[in-house]
Amino acid sequence: MRQPFVVGGLAVKPGERRLVDLPISKLSNHAPVTLPVHVLHGAQPGPTMFVSAAIHGDELNGVEIIRRLLRTLNSQSINGTLLCVPVVNVFGFISRSRYLPDRRDLNRSFPGSATGSLAARLAHLFLSEIVKRSQVGIDLHTAAIHRINLPQIRCVFRKRPRVQELGRAFGAEVMLESPERPGSLREAARAAGVDVLSYEGGEGLRFDEFAIRAGVDGITGVMLKMEMLDVAEGVEPLAAERRVPVLINASSWLRSPEGGVFRTTKRIGDGVSVGEVVGHVANPYEDTAVEVRSPRRGIIIGRTTLPIVNMGDALLNIGWSEELSDRASPEREVLDEPFDEDEVVD
Repeated sequence: MRQPFVVGGLAVKPGERRLVDLPISKLSNHAPVTLPVHVLHGAQPGPTMFVSAAIHGDELNGVEIIRRLLRTLNSQSINGTLLCVPVVNVFGFISRSRYLPDRRDLNRSFPGSATGSLAARLAHLFLSEIVKRSQVGIDLHTAAIHRINLPQIRCVFRKRPRVQELGRAFGAEVMLESPERPGSLREAARAAGVDVLSYEGGEGLRFDEFAIRAGVDGITGVMLKMEMLDVAEGVEPLAAERRVPVLINASSWLRSPEGGVFRTTKRIGDGVSVGEVVGHVANPYEDTAVEVRSPRRGIIIGRTTLPIVNMGDALLNIGWSEELSDRASPEREVLDEPFDEDEVVD
């Protein structure tokens, strides 16, 4: 007989679903703060997978993705165990901020410690109670405020076939080769032997229906690939119908040549060619505009949503691969980091 899944001192029986509150700390007014975890412990054996959102408190799409996912799943029909954490950074979520109260980035605080800063303690709790109990994880993100991302999977897939296989099963528009940053969840998870996919889609402090639906479908596809969900006899697996993501091994932000007002008709997912005019930066006081041209062939995987720009501001994030690039290179070319999930703010 399958054993109960124990988390936070509570035992969840096979075929049972429970919401477990892991204590974090107390606010200055003595109000308790917890890390709520939905535990779906399947009746049949299988792998353990976690799905997390809002490590950055202003990234809301993942919260809705998990809410919709939980509405469609029944612990009786799951093989293995699914751990869902809709809001990891509770403090940032309440204050509508990316960061913790001390301005630390939780995704720079792993593996954390039980006696360190608030960020270190929260990272340690999440890593020890959730991540290390799993074999696979999906961490849900959006672009930072005033930017929007095309639904995409970020991972290190070139030398990790299993990660690439899971990324393909997710079925996002693109899959971006993205190095692991020091202190990030992905780095700490890999060190613990856990494969983690980072999903990016939409923008901060906004719901994006397209990105939300892609996230729900993607998680379902990964669960099907891992045989955590059974497909009815005679019905084609959902994962088999998914698009094959474009593999991207390089990306670069196209930056504003001048300060002014940026206008573009380009949207995320659009292709661009070398030298193509992708927008204009206009002076609001003069009848002049500076053309913004693409330096390469690729796909727009992210863009600013704020028309007011300064010289050097990020406008469009263009991704490409050896198959798409006009100047192919066997090595990954990094001209500018894509930030967002792994953003560095000094």
